[in-house]
Amino acid sequence: MPSLKDLKVRIKSVKSTQKITKAMKMVAAAKLRRAREAAEAARPYADAMSGMVARLAAGSMGQANAPVLLVGTGQAKRELLIVMTADRGLSGAFNSSVVRAARKRIRELQAEGKDVSIYTIGRKARDWLSEYRHLFVGSRTDIAKGTNYA
Repeated sequence: MPSLKDLKVRIKSVKSTQKITKAMKMVAAAKLRRAREAAEAARPYADAMSGMVARLAAGSMGQANAPVLLVGTGQAKRELLIVMTADRGLSGAFNSSVVRAARKRIRELQAEGKDVSIYTIGRKARDWLSEYRHLFVGSRTDIAKGTNYA
């Protein structure tokens, strides 16, 4: 049976762990808030761009001299797959689910005879899809820091 001193040390240890956990929670909440604010600030820009592209596409439909990139050719033989994961493994099954879905989609597209290119965002996608490295057209890690283009 533990002594009184052992119990006091254990209680102090648990309280210390609780303080650390609470501090980490507060930091994570602050980071989440900043990310949410950044996403919301970009929404008007994304909406305006989407509307502009839709108006351009609608205005060029049926025109003989319309740009191919805008109206398409109807023969989609090339596909770009953008795979986005975390840089670190602190996101549970999220990374493995994304990579599993990407592998499945790559196999489906290749079975259809399409030319597949891959752009990875995040260290986990880059590392876990290494068997498809020959299909990579680019990669980016540390996106939260805003650096390290590859």
